[in-house]
Amino acid sequence: MLVTAFVIAGLLAGFTGVVIGLYSLRNARAAVQDCLDVLARRAAVEGVVDTKAIRDVAVFRYDALEEMTGRLSFSVALINGLGDGIVLTSINGRTETRTYVRALRGGKGLQPLSPEEEQAVRAARLGLGPEVEAADGDLLRPAGGLWSNSAR
Repeated sequence: MLVTAFVIAGLLAGFTGVVIGLYSLRNARAAVQDCLDVLARRAAVEGVVDTKAIRDVAVFRYDALEEMTGRLSFSVALINGLGDGIVLTSINGRTETRTYVRALRGGKGLQPLSPEEEQAVRAARLGLGPEVEAADGDLLRPAGGLWSNSAR
């Protein structure tokens, strides 16, 4: 009789464990489905592109100093989909090199940008990169060589 009571108690405990397990599984599946729904809505609203990832890049080369030719000075714009990023500028002379970095927010510099830095930002936002050069007037064009648009 005592053995029968233990068997019945064991069966009830086992059955209760199965019911609790099924209930927990149902809740876990519902939570996963809720997460999938949130991600699907977010992808529909924001698109599948991460707006904070660097996506616009351009290098603008120029002769910053009269003593140096060969367009050894440059400004590099690295910008995300929101227009935030940096412009890295290197001014190269015969005896020294100076490097500057300026922050961007919404496509505009937090500090004043030089004309060359503005050109790099403009080229990056227009998708002319990765390397551009000055054309007539204020126009920009992709630089020739390995990284030109025609080579892609």
